[in-house]
Amino acid sequence: MGNLGAVPEMLQTAAGSLDVGLQAEAGQTVLIRGGTSSVGMAAAVLAKLRGLTVISTTRNPAKIGSLRSLGVDHVLIDDGQIAAAVRDLMPGGVDCAVELVGVNVLKDTLLSTRAGGTVCFTGMLSDEWTIRDFYPMDWLPNGVRLTAYSGGAADLTPQTLQGFLDAVAAGSAVVPVGRIYRLDEIVQAHHDMQNNVVGGKGVVLTDKAG
Repeated sequence: MGNLGAVPEMLQTAAGSLDVGLQAEAGQTVLIRGGTSSVGMAAAVLAKLRGLTVISTTRNPAKIGSLRSLGVDHVLIDDGQIAAAVRDLMPGGVDCAVELVGVNVLKDTLLSTRAGGTVCFTGMLSDEWTIRDFYPMDWLPNGVRLTAYSGGAADLTPQTLQGFLDAVAAGSAVVPVGRIYRLDEIVQAHHDMQNNVVGGKGVVLTDKAG
């Protein structure tokens, strides 16, 4: 039950980024910047189910395996500048990108994207919220579109949720849960979140016997 309870919020944000922000389609390549966040992992699982090639980033080499286990095609170690590495994999740039890290790397994500492609700004893991002295002609490469997604629970359609759950039941998708905590471990859960060691969605069970 803990795994099921973790699904709707992260799936809604992931699906909204792919559908509303990017209008991503099968056969395209998507870059997920901040790939080991719960939303990043859910976006990778959903994108693979939909037939996209997925490039995900992580700052920690120890997390490469967890991304590979989700079906991610390419994992890049993020040192803040990955555009050159992305274009080594995809010489023209990716078709689309989900930005989950924040404005501190947004310009580099835009540079990773092909002309005609789209970057969806969804998250701010870096806790940097605004761009000082924003100059669009300098920030936006020719023809690259920048959108944002910050929808709510109502955006998750029953069809999307049921389709994902069916895929999990069939073994073709996984729920990216990092750790499950008992209620009396809530302090440890907060500590792990602050130190970015959960490795996916953290779930707290209210039933101590669970």
